[in-house]
Amino acid sequence: MPPADISDDTRPRQRSRIDSSAAISVVDLFTIGIGPSSSHTVGPMRAALMFMESLPRQPQSVSCELFGSLALTGHGHASDTAVLLGLSGERPETVDPEAIAAQVEDIRARNEIRYGDWSISFVEDRDLLFCKGQFLEQHSNGMRFTARFVDGEVMVREYFSVGGGAVLPGEAIAGGAAGAPMGHNLVQPMPFSSGAEMLAQGEETGLCIATLVLRNEAAWRPQEETEAFLDNVIDAMDASIERGMKQEGMLPGGLKVRRRAKAIHARLRAGQENMQPAAVFEWVSLFALAVNEENAAGGRVVTAPTNGAAGVIPAVLRYYRKFVPGADRDGERQLLLTAAAIGFLYKKRASISAAEMGCQGEVGVACSMAAAGLAAVLGGTNQQVENAAEIGMEHNLGLTCDPIGGLVQIPCIERNTMGAVKAINAAYLALQGDGRHIVSLDAVIETMRQTGEDMASRYKETSLGGLAVNVVEC
Repeated sequence: MPPADISDDTRPRQRSRIDSSAAISVVDLFTIGIGPSSSHTVGPMRAALMFMESLPRQPQSVSCELFGSLALTGHGHASDTAVLLGLSGERPETVDPEAIAAQVEDIRARNEIRYGDWSISFVEDRDLLFCKGQFLEQHSNGMRFTARFVDGEVMVREYFSVGGGAVLPGEAIAGGAAGAPMGHNLVQPMPFSSGAEMLAQGEETGLCIATLVLRNEAAWRPQEETEAFLDNVIDAMDASIERGMKQEGMLPGGLKVRRRAKAIHARLRAGQENMQPAAVFEWVSLFALAVNEENAAGGRVVTAPTNGAAGVIPAVLRYYRKFVPGADRDGERQLLLTAAAIGFLYKKRASISAAEMGCQGEVGVACSMAAAGLAAVLGGTNQQVENAAEIGMEHNLGLTCDPIGGLVQIPCIERNTMGAVKAINAAYLALQGDGRHIVSLDAVIETMRQTGEDMASRYKETSLGGLAVNVVEC
């Protein structure tokens, strides 16, 4: 299917809504990778690697075309670097952030990709094309890879980065499986695809939401392995906060955005003995700021559920640990498992891709997830947890994604601080009630979906509207 023109905001476009019966695991929702973007950095790296792994033999040359949002904001999101790394066999989970610059420079100097024992011609100006103004119909984040062989054979494959670092080949989206992890259509003991079903499962079994998720994870692996995974995620979130609070200087990309987390941390530590009530939220904002400065610098973060919203859940998790009496590792796991349950619903019933939903699908979803998780560890009932998740999204509806210069810096970094504080507010507000409320979580998710589909393309991670055009780049 030929690419569509971006200029027509009313053109119909398929959306990557997954089969609501598809099983999703916590390992699909929380992945450890690098910044600055899950859909524009992690996704393209995975797609490039998937393409290389699909090749039957060594090609003479390879090339990649980026479409839609990837083309429009890919340079600011390091999509070019991600493609080069993926073609070279690197994975987001294991690539060394400190070695990336040298590796990319070597590729560019040699005009050559090295994949295992293969040496493949790759001239970046010729073989990596940003097709600005064009969309592939299946999804806003499209990629087309081509391999040319010495015997004249040409192999072409399309991939789509559907949010949170998840990638699907074109045939999967064409077949209606968009967004679903491949091979994950298995039977869970307590499945749910809506907030209503989630509450019904809890009512029938007497289990909290976190335990429902943990029992469902047993369809993939033993409980101790799931808990070990959660511990790795928690530790990676902590590490991103700690590293972010130690770094200083300018963030890359040309906007001259200066890191602030280290200086704020020093000031807060100096005033700890005479903390004012508002200082709690200053600490929470610091934690989110630290993570997203790391993300903007290409450091290691956890998609939660995306890189652009990577600071919200870690900040709320650290709030729980630092300010809630009795906090422990079991509670941290409960927070993440509960948050995951809410994330599953957004992936199944809408999308977590800013290229489809705007930032309501990233920071909004992260806020909703974090609010639910915090409400759970503060002793909330399942109904109060669902209410917290609903409040978290209801007050993020319509949030646009309009990064200045295509960089995940302005307004993205500060937006995570707002999302984290709002999540805490939503949790405590829900706990003041008995769980009964007028707007259900399912209703607010559907509203988010409709709002995202109605939102003009220029407000969905294209940098063609909003702050991106009304603020002069430095």
